[in-house]
Amino acid sequence: MSPAARRATGLVLVGIVLAVACSFLGRWQWNRHVWRDGAIAVVETNWSAEPVPMSAVLDSPGTPLTDADVWRRVTVVGHYEPSGTVLLRNRPVDGAAAYHVLVPFVVEDAGTVLVVDRGWVEPGADGSVDVTPPAPPEGTITLTARLRHDEPASDRTAPAGQVQAIAVDQVLAAGGVEGESYDAYVAMTAEDPSISPVPGRLPAPSTDPGSHLSYAFQWWTFALGGLVAFCLGARRELQDERAAAAGDPPAQAPLPVTVSGVELWPTRDAPRQRRSPTAPDVPHRRGGRDEDAEDALIDAQLAQPGRDDR
Repeated sequence: MSPAARRATGLVLVGIVLAVACSFLGRWQWNRHVWRDGAIAVVETNWSAEPVPMSAVLDSPGTPLTDADVWRRVTVVGHYEPSGTVLLRNRPVDGAAAYHVLVPFVVEDAGTVLVVDRGWVEPGADGSVDVTPPAPPEGTITLTARLRHDEPASDRTAPAGQVQAIAVDQVLAAGGVEGESYDAYVAMTAEDPSISPVPGRLPAPSTDPGSHLSYAFQWWTFALGGLVAFCLGARRELQDERAAAAGDPPAQAPLPVTVSGVELWPTRDAPRQRRSPTAPDVPHRRGGRDEDAEDALIDAQLAQPGRDDR
């Protein structure tokens, strides 16, 4: 295999590897787009749906919450455990620093514990010490809330009475509350009876699809464009090799020199060089004819008889 053929093969292989890598990256972005579309559809369906009893969705604490039921509104009767209130750290609301107020809720008759995110409060002057969330209503109440997946437990430490994630076991442990719990938590939307003040209402989730779809098409464009570019480079390598094998291009004819000097610009009578049809394309450097003319002029002056060389 000739050197040009080896270079051409290498270029094609690089183009194939690049195309495959970009294709997989595009596929990954496409899957993220599909997942995001599905999540948005769930939000749009469940956000405006009428509330149903929580037992119709989670009939027991061990029942897992499905993705199709996230953000669904449910009603449940029971009472709060204010002594187990816990603050969630590092969870901004609309770009502003805030603490979420997490309060255990004991379900009537069943006696199981449900973690309720009642909303958010602003940080105090000291960031944590001065935070005093509004107290929940006392006695038996009917809670209306949206179902949310239990978050993974955090390995970061937090001050007493605070947590870094809404992981049910960690929240109940930080609040000193024991009992069988659900593998999900809820975000409060209404309480009956209600009291004032209440924590700030949690914002609706974003339904922005993001840029995953455009990123997918960009990666696929890179895959096709890179493969074409490297294949064209390989083709040029083979063309150059065939042109070189066909013969060297004819040498450039010297500029005519007269007795009075060199002819700086060719005239109609001066023979002009014809380009061989098989000669490879060679870029011409601008200004090369001027340099040749200067060299020929110096040679003509040196060749004049009677010149005194000192």
